[in-house]
Amino acid sequence: MIKMTMLLKRNPKLDHDEFVRHHRETHGPLFRSIPEAVTHVLRYIQTHPVKGEFPVPQADFDGTAEIWFDSPEGMRAVLGSDTYQNAVFPDEKTFLDHDTTLILVGEQTEIIKDKE
Repeated sequence: MIKMTMLLKRNPKLDHDEFVRHHRETHGPLFRSIPEAVTHVLRYIQTHPVKGEFPVPQADFDGTAEIWFDSPEGMRAVLGSDTYQNAVFPDEKTFLDHDTTLILVGEQTEIIKDKE
């Protein structure tokens, strides 16, 4: 299993609320429509910052996306698919600033498991 973590910056033509709405309501379902995702994506979550006082500084990003793939080959199958190339990736260009978005692909080490 590998995980792709993306620290997302919005297209400067959008305000933060427009970015969040598009990410949740348009891009998420579009990504879910990739046929290869049914086989190779184990989990996909989006996180968007909340306002408030916290004991840590907030990074200057508009959100994150985390996608767990079954294997590097599965990741290649999803990101190389016709649906990703012809629908999902072009959509990214409408709401993301690709030049300032950061991507990390790695293996995950579980330190504390979900509580049942």
